[in-house]
Amino acid sequence: MSTRRHFLATAAGAGLLAAQNVSPNDRVRIALIGAGGQGSGDTRNSLNVGGVELVAVADIYDGRLTRAREVWGDRLFTTRDYREVLARKDVDAIIVGTPDHWHSTISIDAMNAGKDVYCEKPMVQQLAEGAQMIEAQKRTGRILQVGSQRVSSIIYGKAKEMLASGAIGELNMVEAWVDRNSAIGAWQYSIPPDASPANIDWDRFLGHAPKVPFEPVRLFRWRNYRDYGTGVPGDLFVHLISGLHFVTGALGPDRVYATGGLRFWKDGRDVPDVMIALYDYPSFNVMLRVNFVDGASETSGLRFIGSEGIMTVEDGVTLSKVPRELEPGHTIDTFPKAQQEQFLKEYRQKYPARPKVNTGQMSAEEKFVPPKGYTDAFDHHRNFIAAVRSRKPVVEDAVFGFRAAGPALLSNISYFDKKVCLWDAEAMKLKG
Repeated sequence: MSTRRHFLATAAGAGLLAAQNVSPNDRVRIALIGAGGQGSGDTRNSLNVGGVELVAVADIYDGRLTRAREVWGDRLFTTRDYREVLARKDVDAIIVGTPDHWHSTISIDAMNAGKDVYCEKPMVQQLAEGAQMIEAQKRTGRILQVGSQRVSSIIYGKAKEMLASGAIGELNMVEAWVDRNSAIGAWQYSIPPDASPANIDWDRFLGHAPKVPFEPVRLFRWRNYRDYGTGVPGDLFVHLISGLHFVTGALGPDRVYATGGLRFWKDGRDVPDVMIALYDYPSFNVMLRVNFVDGASETSGLRFIGSEGIMTVEDGVTLSKVPRELEPGHTIDTFPKAQQEQFLKEYRQKYPARPKVNTGQMSAEEKFVPPKGYTDAFDHHRNFIAAVRSRKPVVEDAVFGFRAAGPALLSNISYFDKKVCLWDAEAMKLKG
């Protein structure tokens, strides 16, 4: 038998989706660099906050610049060169929605130019870039928010509160997963029919990546390639790790091991489509899993397992508990009869027999459900814009961003180099 209680968010939480009324003097002028699906979605969320104006877009594919003007107006400044955006005095903040290998370069250039930055996750593509991003944020004093929206979610906020209250006792394990069963979920993004060297700045896309001949699939499906992306760990593990760190307050693991393989999507990609990683944290263990060939489900979540219960975080927070046994039981059948009797006598002195009214155990389940239509992506941009206005720090700054990205990147190192990686979570450095 189980009981269920639904903890609905407050009316104030439900009101988060409403645009804010902001005076013209508080208007935040933003620019988008990298106008793909994620960057465009980020821009829509920022504009929905209210008091936000999009003034410029940079992308290396002319078709996306055309689309940006179709969606946001012909007055929009557009360019292939992001540096022209950073040079504009009417830009307060930028959104970095580029492939991963451009994240740190553009973000640092933007902060040096006096712009605040919303940088899509993972914050960096290479471990060495983490310290550079942290230094740039501290030196310039700019706002930098990394785009793992779970840290702004009221769902994860509730999970953090419940864990801190001792709802599941002492945490000992976390299981987290993302399972997908679709081509788009496996990064098989559409390629525009007109893609050509004439309308794509191929050299600018490559940047510091190895020089290769024009091949549009590498641009429009860049997550499939190590030269530009970070594979499963940088795209998806980092979301799970960000949520885990936010809920637990952990700084990171001390040891990382990852395995997996390219099992289904043999389309020229050089990153796995199935991946499992194990992380040793100081007081608990973590297992992350991503499967792009899951033939049945499309789900994502985290299970926080403790000594007194389990807390599952998906589209809400579910707390499940089964009361501990009132006595430990015994295994005495193989003892001599006299020893059995002696054992039972002492056992019953310690654990008196109770009336057998109900031999079953009551379990309890509590569930927190967010308001209908709630989206943490909007909340994340709302928090970023609020920080741009107030100059108060964000939760997911460069340090938090690297503490999430670091273990994700270690997963790739472990997988490709076939080794266990040791990590100093406090110093954010490889050991050994």
